[in-house]
Amino acid sequence: MRINPPGIIRRLFPEMIWSIDDSEGIYLTFDDGPTPGVTEWILNTLDRYNAKATFFVLGKNVELYPDLYQMIIARGHKVGNHTYSHQKGWHMSLERYIEDVDLAADMVHSELFRPPYAQITPAQLRSVAQRYRVVMWSILSRDYNRHISPKKCLRGTIGDLRGGDIISLHDSAKSFRNTSYVLPALLRKAKELGLECKILEL
Repeated sequence: MRINPPGIIRRLFPEMIWSIDDSEGIYLTFDDGPTPGVTEWILNTLDRYNAKATFFVLGKNVELYPDLYQMIIARGHKVGNHTYSHQKGWHMSLERYIEDVDLAADMVHSELFRPPYAQITPAQLRSVAQRYRVVMWSILSRDYNRHISPKKCLRGTIGDLRGGDIISLHDSAKSFRNTSYVLPALLRKAKELGLECKILEL
């Protein structure tokens, strides 16, 4: 599903990055990992297509599965901070939210950040943006939605694919039914269009 944030949102929150000025590349992102059984499959699939991606990882999962986290880095991919415990920012004080971000930062050394659920208050955003590039997306795959079939998920992901897109996918057991269907087809489509799958370097 293509996301076209209104111009007023872009002007009010210039810290948020929704796409990249790049006609030759796309930017796959995977949230919520690392996840045993899922992360390995994603990495192996990316390898088959010589594709790179950015993984917005949870601090609590890095703590639980440090070997998987190191595997992501060793395979040449980028990592970003996705908070420690995947909290909804709209329901948290600024202090508690930043504490959760900082807890993840102890393990995830990156200049990139993505807010879980896309929920972040203006005060939280201003604070986070002092230290991070805040990355959103131009295409939301909705692979996490178990009410959406894999085929519908794929249509919404590749139907309007173009250079510069940041694509939101997930590295989780909940999403795996759809992700495992979408990712190989997405990589084939990118190849057909002559688009390189790149890491985010901002």
